[in-house]
Amino acid sequence: MSLAPAEFAPETVYLNTASHGLPPARALAALREVQDQWAAGRGAPMVHDGLVPDIRAAFARLLDGAQADHIGLGSTVSGLIGPVAAALPAGAEVLVVEGEFASVTMPFLFRGDLAVRTVPLERLAAEVRPETALVAVSVVQSADGRIADTALLREATRANGAKLLLDATQAAGWLPLRFDDADYWVCATFKWLIGARSVAFFAAAPEAAEGLRPIGPGWYAAEDRWAELYTPVALASTARRFDQTPDWLGVVAAASALELLEELTVEKVHAHNLGLADRFRAGVVDLGYQPLQQPSAIVTVPGAGDAANRLEKAEVIASARAGGLRFSFHLFNTESDVDRALGALGER
Repeated sequence: MSLAPAEFAPETVYLNTASHGLPPARALAALREVQDQWAAGRGAPMVHDGLVPDIRAAFARLLDGAQADHIGLGSTVSGLIGPVAAALPAGAEVLVVEGEFASVTMPFLFRGDLAVRTVPLERLAAEVRPETALVAVSVVQSADGRIADTALLREATRANGAKLLLDATQAAGWLPLRFDDADYWVCATFKWLIGARSVAFFAAAPEAAEGLRPIGPGWYAAEDRWAELYTPVALASTARRFDQTPDWLGVVAAASALELLEELTVEKVHAHNLGLADRFRAGVVDLGYQPLQQPSAIVTVPGAGDAANRLEKAEVIASARAGGLRFSFHLFNTESDVDRALGALGER
């Protein structure tokens, strides 16, 4: 069964969290209350600014070993990668993965004066060399759910004096994570964190963030933002200096979603998601397909692209990727969802 049946009631077999998660009922209720108050002239979304420290601390707890002061708040992953890309010297080598999601690679590719080198995921750690300044990679690959060996990458980058940036967008919320496994972390909340598209996180310890400056900082990045609205004095001394003015409606949604995930625990969600994904993989093999065999909540089925239309008619929601189909399993999914997806996929 679903891990939170009272929070979700999808009308479809929704196996597309890798594209966009579903909101819990408590988040929708909180948003309606805020919007009703706003429309009545009895408050505006920004009166909920007090939730920003809450979600900052909640994300820190998802990164084992992190503290709230290590966390900056933004709206997009690429925007939060920007200060890391800007701080690199001209000609610096940045190592990225073939087929990586574009938001990870574009800040480096289009700076114009960096040496961006692309290698296969399975060779990423082996390709780190003394001239490598930074490795940037998603913990879980968007296209096919492959998982980076973060411990091996950390060992390789430290041995060669390189920094490591990890994008946890396809991992946080179902995969246990350790803050010390990277110098920099970025994460959007609208997928596995079942939050809002307008909220994303940046994380770095003070020694890793030393020398990084926000690009186009606004009032929200000030040390004392309310006192410095008209007379700016200093940026925040913590990772708050990377804060962008939040979408407070998004913050309200993210706060409720993070609260639910914390109640359930990542460990429980991890076991649930992998159990469903493993059941689906076994069924897909019985149907004659050859999915990647890996401990991931994302299952890509190569060669199944011709089944997309019948899955859509059966209201099984997945994503088409490179001639195949991508299925992703999260806390609101059930064994019945797996069986219905296999049934639709098996029709010829």
